[in-house]
Amino acid sequence: MKSEKTDTGTLHHWTPQEVCDALASDSIILIDVRTPQEFAFERIRGALLSPMQELDPGHLPRPGEGRPLVFHCGSGVRSRKMAELAMQAGWTEANHMDGGFGKWKETGLTYIGTEMSSGAPKDMTAD
Repeated sequence: MKSEKTDTGTLHHWTPQEVCDALASDSIILIDVRTPQEFAFERIRGALLSPMQELDPGHLPRPGEGRPLVFHCGSGVRSRKMAELAMQAGWTEANHMDGGFGKWKETGLTYIGTEMSSGAPKDMTAD
């Protein structure tokens, strides 16, 4: 994990593999900030949906109050914005997955996708 000092706190950039390993050991909470439509079509197993337009850092556990939260989106842009928003709201540090869901798939990690022939959810990996 890389860390970056900003004007408002420390931003931690997690790799998809680090997030995957932390999810497997139940040591983080992954927050998906994409839209409900994006989440319904494909998502990381275990991620919780809190769309960017609805996210209020005041309603989330602050760092040090349990497992760390890691934000993720499609490319890493929205999740970084949400991590920065959390720090502007008083958090001293925040986490996001660098490269987002696109990088997760590029890394070859398993996710829940949609079986196009039936519309049913299905465990998938990118080809």
